[in-house]
Amino acid sequence: MTHVIEVEHLGRQFGSFRAVDDVSFHVTKGEIFGYLGANGAGKSTTIRMLTGLLSPSSGRATVAGCDVGSDPDGLKASIGYMSQKFSLYLDLPVIDNLRFFGGAYGLGRKALEKRATEVLRMTGLGDLGSALTGSLPGGIRQRLALSCALLHEPEIVFLDEPTAGVDPEARRTFWRIIKDLSDAGTTVFITTHYLDEAEYCGRIGLMVDGRLVALDTPAALKRQHVPGQMFIVRGSELKGAGEKLASEAGIIAITPFGAGLHVRAHTDQWEAPRLSAALAHLGASNVELEAAEPSLEDVFLEVVGHGGKAEA
Repeated sequence: MTHVIEVEHLGRQFGSFRAVDDVSFHVTKGEIFGYLGANGAGKSTTIRMLTGLLSPSSGRATVAGCDVGSDPDGLKASIGYMSQKFSLYLDLPVIDNLRFFGGAYGLGRKALEKRATEVLRMTGLGDLGSALTGSLPGGIRQRLALSCALLHEPEIVFLDEPTAGVDPEARRTFWRIIKDLSDAGTTVFITTHYLDEAEYCGRIGLMVDGRLVALDTPAALKRQHVPGQMFIVRGSELKGAGEKLASEAGIIAITPFGAGLHVRAHTDQWEAPRLSAALAHLGASNVELEAAEPSLEDVFLEVVGHGGKAEA
């Protein structure tokens, strides 16, 4: 497989604060690579280094064959970048924003008009060319920002939390576009804090306090970090009963989840009827439970918990 992004021991220091700490990974051509973490975990700082907007303090990275430290300008023709903050001109019509950014990318007039029509059709904005950008809903603005990032047909697209603050239907549309880009061979590097979205990624890197603490496919991360059978438990007086149950043999973990609990247990020792009876015996009432597959939210809580303990 061709690695279009290679990162080795990358770091970034701001005074005494280490925003990105010894991060290494690679991304293959056509992959949807997800970069997850809480606010301040180092996601945006990493993207800014990989797009040539910020110099690394240590380590090295190559993007589309260009070293981001020594040749940040060389990679710009090969990448598209959609920043976390909406950066288009609100007082311009949609088509004029595209013309402005297409000119910045060096596209000639005929090529630009042709490509603008293509990206508007690709992102479902084909009938909005004359609409004033400032009048558009948030989800459509985000699609316009993506259209601008795709004008010059980059081989790699960096998307920094592109669906933050948009409605669920707009998020689904956005991810359909991302999947189409990947299927066509474009590499997508995306940061998000929506863990349900991360299920669409080929691989996921989890950042905690500037460190890359886990990296694998969603399925592999679940197997590694949340083994055993997961049970979703609902009822009354669950907290005390759960604390007592946690010391029983075969119980892997018990995590508060909303008003209920997520209980993970070894399947050869615990089945639903025994677990329900044990919780009732320990003081819970109206116990209802169901077996469930672990989610990336369970993975994230497990990994962040371990990261926090290591930091402490």
